[in-house]
Amino acid sequence: MAITKVIEVPYMPELEDAKGHDEIINILDEKAPRRTIESVNWEKEFPYHPLTTFSIAHSGKTLYIDFFVRCNYLRAENFENQSPVSEDSCVEFFVEPTGELPYWNFEFNCIGTVNASHRFERKNPTRLTDDELARIKRYPSCGTRPFKELEGLFTWNLLVAIPLDLIGIKYEGKPIEMRGNFYKCAAAATQPHFLSWNPIKTEHPDFHRPEFFGNIVLL
Repeated sequence: MAITKVIEVPYMPELEDAKGHDEIINILDEKAPRRTIESVNWEKEFPYHPLTTFSIAHSGKTLYIDFFVRCNYLRAENFENQSPVSEDSCVEFFVEPTGELPYWNFEFNCIGTVNASHRFERKNPTRLTDDELARIKRYPSCGTRPFKELEGLFTWNLLVAIPLDLIGIKYEGKPIEMRGNFYKCAAAATQPHFLSWNPIKTEHPDFHRPEFFGNIVLL
């Protein structure tokens, strides 16, 4: 039986007036609950599970997600948007804004390179345009220059800001029920891994499975 987790995303209008990303992160740290991406869905094949958490809130105009990761390998070779960032040290957010198809996939490596589309299934995605991608603000603690894989003990965070109207949402002060999932992966790393917030029950790693999305409510 599939597990369906629930996240209530708090409304924080003060985020819209925050002076810089550090203040946004401080507000989220103070007021938004922190969640863990900890489902090791394919443990026999991919047992590694770096500590990964996130906090999430919205301002009425923008959805803010702050990811935090502690890991043993760090990789950021993809530096062009719409490149395969899931090969790198990567965090992801998939969402059905209306609670049903289509869904949007937002994938970010640790230097903020983004791969984003909306689609009804894995095949035939509609890629976001350069102008649309430019509206997604990204603040990576690792900087923005690419680098080959490093070994050690690393902690990093990535704050992303996604305009609600980019995914067709108009917030009018009433709860909005969406569905989605949050992921951590690094397909081409020395320790490849595929973690999810809401568990996925498939034989092999596959994040493009809306039937395993959890519930996300914008308050």
